[in-house]
Amino acid sequence: RTIPFAWNLITSGYVEQSIYGVVISTLGLLFIGKLLEPIWGSREFFKFIFVVNLLTSICVFITAIALYYITRLETYLYMPLSGFHGVISGFLVGIKQIIPDQELPFIKIKTKWLPSITLLLYIAISFWTLEATTYLPTIISGTYISWIYLRYWQRKPEAKLRGDPSEDFAFSTFFPEFLRPVIDPIASIFHRMLCGRSNTSNNGQGYNLESEPLPGSDSIEASRRRERGARALEERLAAERLAAARRELQREAEENV
Repeated sequence: RTIPFAWNLITSGYVEQSIYGVVISTLGLLFIGKLLEPIWGSREFFKFIFVVNLLTSICVFITAIALYYITRLETYLYMPLSGFHGVISGFLVGIKQIIPDQELPFIKIKTKWLPSITLLLYIAISFWTLEATTYLPTIISGTYISWIYLRYWQRKPEAKLRGDPSEDFAFSTFFPEFLRPVIDPIASIFHRMLCGRSNTSNNGQGYNLESEPLPGSDSIEASRRRERGARALEERLAAERLAAARRELQREAEENV
């Protein structure tokens, strides 16, 4: 149905198949978006949503067509593939980029592992329920597309850079430490194939601010971004504590009347 109606690639991400999907997507947009939007800015925030949603839909569509030609099962052609969970998984990648070392308050897990844990959980659940299987291609594509966008495409006018070349945001950081020596060589091949960039020196050609960062600028920009993320998180937590204190005072005042 997508081939004659190409606009489905744009709109499918905003249509949920169940009430549970609506609730999860709404909560993710409100709470995670509330943290990312002040740091990125409204324009960049909505641009991220549009790009990740569109490219995720394209990847899922191509995957479904490929699986049909491989297996000849028409199920892949008529399986409903829609939902905002690809963008939500992309938001988790944004959290990983901005505040990677921030620990979650209850389970003591650093936020940099949220995308990987989410993927692992959905892969595990997909062995037991068919519904999780339909979400899995969207979540995998959303995670990878959002990382590509933040790693290579996102513009930073204040630093005159594009993307995030820091080692702390490399593709191998999605995997445990013992797997990184295996992942890094593979990732570097795709890095050169897909993005046309090389980690080697430029041999006297100088640095292009739009394509290659100045020496040390990646670590400086990463540090600034983390500071902004930590500051935004602290401000949000302070506002929540203040609101809770006000509610407590109001409740005590009502009880004393």
